[in-house]
Amino acid sequence: MTRDFYLTAALAATLCLPFAATADNRPAEPATIQANAAVLQQLDFSDRQAFEGARRGLIAAVEDGPLLNPDGSTAWNMAAYAFLDQQAAPDTANPSLWRQAQLNSIHGLFEVTEGIYQVRGMDLANMTVIEGNSGLIIIDPLLTTTTARAALDLYLEHRPAKPVVAVIYTHNHVDHFGGVRGVVSEEDVKQGRVRIFAPEGFMEHAVSENVIAGNAMTRRAMYMYGTNLPVGPTGHIDNGLGKSLSRGPLTLIPPTDIISSNDRQVIDGVEIDFHLAQGSEAQAELMLYFPATRILNTAEVTSHQLHNVYTLRGAEVRDASRWSRYIDEVLEEYGPRTDILIAQHHWPVWDQDGVKQFLSAQRDLYKYIHDQSVRLMNHGYRPNEIAEQLQLPASLARQWNARDYYGTLSHNARAIYQKYLGWYDANPANLNPLTTREAARKAMAYMGGVEQVITRAREDFERGEYRWVASVMSQAVFAEPDNQAARELNAAALEQLGYQAESGPWRNVYLSGAQELRAGTPQHEGGAAATDMLQALETGMFFDLLGVRLNGPKAEGKHIVLNWNFTDTNEQFRINLQNATLTWLPERQAQQADASISMTRATLNAILTQQNSFPAAIQSGEISIKGNPQSFLQLLGLMDTFTPDFALIEPLTD
Repeated sequence: MTRDFYLTAALAATLCLPFAATADNRPAEPATIQANAAVLQQLDFSDRQAFEGARRGLIAAVEDGPLLNPDGSTAWNMAAYAFLDQQAAPDTANPSLWRQAQLNSIHGLFEVTEGIYQVRGMDLANMTVIEGNSGLIIIDPLLTTTTARAALDLYLEHRPAKPVVAVIYTHNHVDHFGGVRGVVSEEDVKQGRVRIFAPEGFMEHAVSENVIAGNAMTRRAMYMYGTNLPVGPTGHIDNGLGKSLSRGPLTLIPPTDIISSNDRQVIDGVEIDFHLAQGSEAQAELMLYFPATRILNTAEVTSHQLHNVYTLRGAEVRDASRWSRYIDEVLEEYGPRTDILIAQHHWPVWDQDGVKQFLSAQRDLYKYIHDQSVRLMNHGYRPNEIAEQLQLPASLARQWNARDYYGTLSHNARAIYQKYLGWYDANPANLNPLTTREAARKAMAYMGGVEQVITRAREDFERGEYRWVASVMSQAVFAEPDNQAARELNAAALEQLGYQAESGPWRNVYLSGAQELRAGTPQHEGGAAATDMLQALETGMFFDLLGVRLNGPKAEGKHIVLNWNFTDTNEQFRINLQNATLTWLPERQAQQADASISMTRATLNAILTQQNSFPAAIQSGEISIKGNPQSFLQLLGLMDTFTPDFALIEPLTD
């Protein structure tokens, strides 16, 4: 119960230790070289407008070399990506993704207009700095405290020094608020010297999105963001949305001001129109318009790419239709009076005509994918069939800002099917299939055994049929996990798919799978959780966590009723274990409970952050128990502990 109690996917991705593969990557195969060469003919690489836009306003670049955390670990190192300076993409990278990686490598402090600045390329997201009458307004203080502090210091090196008087969280994803203690202190917030603004629902979603399934999301995020991949032309080159994730402490200071409607506010003399975009790219999100400077900030509702309707780390499917509508709203409301568009990822759009074209394309991109996926769904097509045949119209497909650098047309189309109809495709054979491992064993037997399948798959590999080889060799690995020939052929196919991928996350996923097939699954400790997020966790959510950690088979036949009292917050809960299921109700106490537990919420926070434990707190008197203490200890003994090191590319250990 005291290890790895709560980890967000993005948090764990920053905490996991580097994993060095024991085998070198292979070169690009002829079919991959041919596929990547074809991309050069399909897109207009002579168009350098984005590079001009990304460099415009540069004041100072970040100094070369690693940026270190207080403990000496590396928080950020843009210098590691110097290999991207070579203009032409190598055979081992899709030229379109290589171009996006080069754009995301343009980093430093940029002037957008007088009084508005951005630090880009110092983390996955951007930090925007607005100069007010007496101080600075920080929009989105990055992912970690080290990069946030360095970004602010870079700004202060080149602009008159002013204190931070306000912070705006545009939405509830951790790369937009986790570094807040790098730019302001909680004491400044408590004393009223700093106000923090956020959209309605921010705290709920900032803390809860990854709580229940956090460990699984953590593991999957390692693949999506390529956190264990070596940086280089055959490894990690970009995430599409930004270069990479910084590594280090994540923090959260709760907002003081909640934006619950579209309205104009004046913050330190700066007029800002807040425009909510709830349930779009994030559950709680807002965009901002600055009338004095005619600048629109779309947060992460728009970016220079196709975003995720479904994220590969795992999360609820986003509403692509609503997403499109929000873009249409700001296009209608602010388009005619916007001269520059900025966002919290990527670079600005610098003129009014460009803004209108950009917003129109982004609006239509999400609506087209939504409507056409649903159309094909209503014709009876299944998810994979929709993903295979859906194509953007040429008017969108040829635009760089609609390419598959982060989300993809393929997996977003599947996501829309999932949103409306769920996982079942209505084929009765798929209603109750065998487990992946058992189906793999049967398939290999039907095909004449793994060795015969490998022989045929090698022929398909030589023909460049990597998708099929990856699929059939995955079955071979699940049937015989120790078969090194199957593992290597599976890895080789995934590797070539990674080299061909236009999407940064797809490349990362493919190459991470290949790495683990060759070197094995890395072992990770649970790691330390983010104290601020745990302190912001609603107490009831703690009991939800107990419920998903309860080992049902071990709990069979047990009936435990507990009353919980938190003396500093005056919260009471009734906990009931029955039918191997844990349920709870707030503001209730059972008349015949097995035990009543009293503690402070501060004590629980210390336990969640591994500074204390339940047994130690009982021993010290921080937890008092009336009734049968063994019932409480028995409940704790029924809890599983999760670590983000389970197998993804091969069967789980029996």
